[in-house]
Amino acid sequence: MNLIKEFLLEDKCSYLDNNKQSLHYKIIDNASSQDCQTFIERGFRRFGKMYFRPICSDCNECQSIKIDVKNYTFSKSARRILKKSKNFTVHTQSPSLSQEHLALFEKYHLYMKEKKSWEHNTTTAQHYYQSFIDGHSDFGYEVLYFDKERLIGVDLIDILEDGISSIYFYYDPEYASYSLGKLSLYKQIEYAKEHQKAWIYLGYYVKDCPSLSYKAEYQPYVTLEGRPSEYEDFSWL
Repeated sequence: MNLIKEFLLEDKCSYLDNNKQSLHYKIIDNASSQDCQTFIERGFRRFGKMYFRPICSDCNECQSIKIDVKNYTFSKSARRILKKSKNFTVHTQSPSLSQEHLALFEKYHLYMKEKKSWEHNTTTAQHYYQSFIDGHSDFGYEVLYFDKERLIGVDLIDILEDGISSIYFYYDPEYASYSLGKLSLYKQIEYAKEHQKAWIYLGYYVKDCPSLSYKAEYQPYVTLEGRPSEYEDFSWL
């Protein structure tokens, strides 16, 4: 592992209106699976070679959350979603980049701009590569969802020693009735159960942010206590 750069950045809060945020960034080259594990289990998120977490001094609304896979049971609703998607093809591979990826990514974000007023800037191949492909090493994957030959969803994940870190999912809005966001998470849980992985790391739960508050629906879960450094012990309760 080579630490290229470490810095703090203060900006408008991404999750709560009228708030500011302070983020701690580490840009790391040649991170191993164990390096990634070390940071994720201490509340960092990974995008490309960049690991970050909020360290706001006067706010603790961002709670690192992970699903307890062993004790998770699929509801009737979850089983219906899984059954409804039985004709889709699911393929897992190293992260990749194509015009198909970029077109779907753009289509999804235009949809979310309309549906949830997300800010939108057209992504570039370079930005996509830096965010979702660079730094994946031997632990980063994409799970591709197809309806016949049509790409309808892309789930970016890290498969770590004790669980799966869920990075980002985007999908074709024309398939919104299939609840693909929930489906992708259920598929992660199925994989984790099959391969004896204990946790699904979901990033941050923020009670008053609609885009993140849904995570509390996936029970049982635990949250990280404090903001331990990579050199300190940690506790999830």
